Amino acid sequence: MIVFDKLWILMAQKGVSTYTLREKCGIDSKTVRRLRANENIETKTLNKLCMALDCKIEEIMEYIPD
Repeated sequence: MIVFDKLWILMAQKGVSTYTLREKCGIDSKTVRRLRANENIETKTLNKLCMALDCKIEEIMEYIPD
């Protein structure tokens, strides 16, 4: 299972809110809900997150075996 727990930690460390993701990075509220629920998201969204947070993909998500 892919989880986004690291995303929320990194956002807190960098002072980035979900409002910032929605308004300044073009990530809609539905996608934010999907991220919180560890549901599938598009790779273009992952790209936006990495650009917005200036990070690598492994800093915002990880694979945890079921």
